[in-house]
Amino acid sequence: MKKDISILGVPMDLGQSRRGVDMGPSAIRYAGVVNRLKAIGHTVIDAGNIEIIQSKQEEKETTNLKNLEAVVKANSILAEKVNLQIKEGKFPLILGGDHSIAIGTLAGVARNYSNLGVIWYDAHGDLNDEKTSPSGNVHGMPLAASLGIGHPSLTKVGGYSPKIKPENVVIIGARDLDDGERKLIKELGIKVYTMHEIDKLGMHHIMKSAINDLRDTDGVHLSLDLDGLDPKDCPGVGTPVIGGISYRESHLAMELLEEAQIITSAEFVEVNPILDEKNKTAEVAVALLGSLFGERLLD
Repeated sequence: MKKDISILGVPMDLGQSRRGVDMGPSAIRYAGVVNRLKAIGHTVIDAGNIEIIQSKQEEKETTNLKNLEAVVKANSILAEKVNLQIKEGKFPLILGGDHSIAIGTLAGVARNYSNLGVIWYDAHGDLNDEKTSPSGNVHGMPLAASLGIGHPSLTKVGGYSPKIKPENVVIIGARDLDDGERKLIKELGIKVYTMHEIDKLGMHHIMKSAINDLRDTDGVHLSLDLDGLDPKDCPGVGTPVIGGISYRESHLAMELLEEAQIITSAEFVEVNPILDEKNKTAEVAVALLGSLFGERLLD
């Protein structure tokens, strides 16, 4: 099925502490994402980047969350733009930027669905709040915030909360979870396929199970953090964790999602060109997007 894709870049680096990830959208564009998707047969419009503004004033020390005001402002703008893209009948493809942008993406997407599903393809759970976070970095909190857990400024982005339900979330590739995240996963019953399950059962089985887990949703958002893949395949990420999903496994995952035709919006995040090797991570992102949108070796 050919799609009308609208690409929106979010050059956000305020949700974490390593500079460079703000150049991620440019790196993915440089790796040829627009031409790659057009070659498959999709209509593609590059809507440019949203502007990220960091206040020159010091944040008030009422919370340990870093750059909270600026992160909320950027995500609020993103939510409105994503909502508009969907209203116009476009498939929103968001390029990050750090993973804190998922707060805005989901705020915009979920407004258009009554029972949105989420596939969180990531080494991390991103289920911290200001009490459980070891760092205060908001890029470790977007999934929690979208579930209505955390600082009110984050949970209320878009003017409503929660955006999604825990039974409609599937995390794939987890291998680095904080204590508070483990506790929350058990309390809420969130479905998590760790690297143990992927190694034991294989990616084909995992993706078929994940797709089945989301059978009752009316749309599915894919939030793909490039650190979900092994650092040898994606070295240009801020929080690499060895022992990750392989390049080939990730292609299979994207191909199975395309075959199922369940993905209604997507974001690819955490590409950091400063930490990368000859734009390798951005090129992997573009290759995976090719598979997600129907590229095949033989038709």
